[in-house]
Amino acid sequence: MARALLRRACALSTAAAAVSASAAPRLASASASTSAVAPLRSPLDGRLLRLLRSEITYLAERRPPYSPPTSFKSFAVEDRPGEQWVRLLAARRGSETEEVKVEATMFDGAAEPIPEDAPLFRRVESLERGPRLHLSLIVEVTRGDRVLGFICSAWPDELAVRHVLTLRACGDGAASGDGGRGGRNFEKLGAGERETVTKFLKEREVDGELAGFLHDYMANKEKMELLRWLKTIQSFLDK
Repeated sequence: MARALLRRACALSTAAAAVSASAAPRLASASASTSAVAPLRSPLDGRLLRLLRSEITYLAERRPPYSPPTSFKSFAVEDRPGEQWVRLLAARRGSETEEVKVEATMFDGAAEPIPEDAPLFRRVESLERGPRLHLSLIVEVTRGDRVLGFICSAWPDELAVRHVLTLRACGDGAASGDGGRGGRNFEKLGAGERETVTKFLKEREVDGELAGFLHDYMANKEKMELLRWLKTIQSFLDK
């Protein structure tokens, strides 16, 4: 009787082991298939991705940015993706070597809108022209250890000088104020001095044409930066 019970127990143990062995692959397969399932994306993420793809397609196909120029007249253009400014450099050869450096911000303001009580023709002209956006320029003209600095406003069709600075070049190539003299307000200069400053800059191609070039350049750069930013967000949501 004891032997019969022992044989019965052994048989049950063998059967249980066989069932366990056959079930193990199925459990492993189920576990693998479960881990392979991608996490569910929320409806908000899906909607945002569709909007991003639509905007990227519109910008890339209907309003594509163009390859930015690397020069303008005697200036070489230095631009870095992601930066909010651009630098132009030009070297002039003469009795003394002279370097002209222009650093321009992206759009940082706009002209005041035409008041509602202005004449009708001025309001119509303003609407046709669109908003007058503003860029800030810092111009440095270096000759030896002396640097003349100019802070300017660049409008789409003109360049306006705001301040004139007399600087001294430092050992590391930067410029510093000399003797705390500071800058002079361009509007407070005499008529002859203002004419001299304007002529000085124009001879170095810092004028209305440069302002127009920079406005076109920055409008294109703004598109490129927006497209790059949207693609970065899309890449983040796709992960």
